[in-house]
Amino acid sequence: MKSHLKVHYFQHIAGEGFGSCYQFLKQHHAKISATEFFALPVDRPLDIEALPHVEDVDLLIIMGGTMSVNDEANYPWLKVEKRWLRRYLSMGKPAIGLCLGGQLIANALGAAVRRNEKQELGWTGVRKVNHVPEACFELPAQFNVMQWHSETFEIPKGAIHLAENDVCRNQMYQIGKNVLGFQFHPEITPETLKLFLENDEELINFSGEYVQSEQQLKKSPKTNFIQGNQILNQAIEYVLQKTAC
Repeated sequence: MKSHLKVHYFQHIAGEGFGSCYQFLKQHHAKISATEFFALPVDRPLDIEALPHVEDVDLLIIMGGTMSVNDEANYPWLKVEKRWLRRYLSMGKPAIGLCLGGQLIANALGAAVRRNEKQELGWTGVRKVNHVPEACFELPAQFNVMQWHSETFEIPKGAIHLAENDVCRNQMYQIGKNVLGFQFHPEITPETLKLFLENDEELINFSGEYVQSEQQLKKSPKTNFIQGNQILNQAIEYVLQKTAC
């Protein structure tokens, strides 16, 4: 990882911060900046030129959010964000999308995002897809991670499907060697989970056999967070190293 790495992240809701990778990147002396879409004035359209110049970003991390990527009428900045993403990705630069972020990358590249048949909220198992090419990002055969979604992405054209489970088939994908899209939340920490629970007004809209209660989530042991955090750190190193090659 190069010194003085310029990392930019897109944040869509107030209660969903940078998560576990903040400390990891700070250990590598990264310079971290953010675009907080939730804080933008609602009465003034977002100009794409107000976003960072793509040349000034070494790594982009796109966080989650409660909105749908399809809800451009209520969140007009989504259209601008997707335009910027296409510009950034066309240059072959490294990017990681987490939950809504993974959906945004997929949708910006023409893949559909739709309602998943079942909602997922809580700790669930995910498995590596069989017969993934050897050069791709390496995942454990089975791992447990935090889920928090009602929608799912289609795998973008030209991308490689990396992970799945029985509830939501498309859990992770890779584009080239510089882009990784996650449906789950590998960045979650005890602190960010607390923020999720305090700020997510959509919690009451989740139900079903794959939805854990607020009480269950509050009792999450600290060991639950480790594997996802490690996967995300490895993902950051992967997209940076492969882009530098």
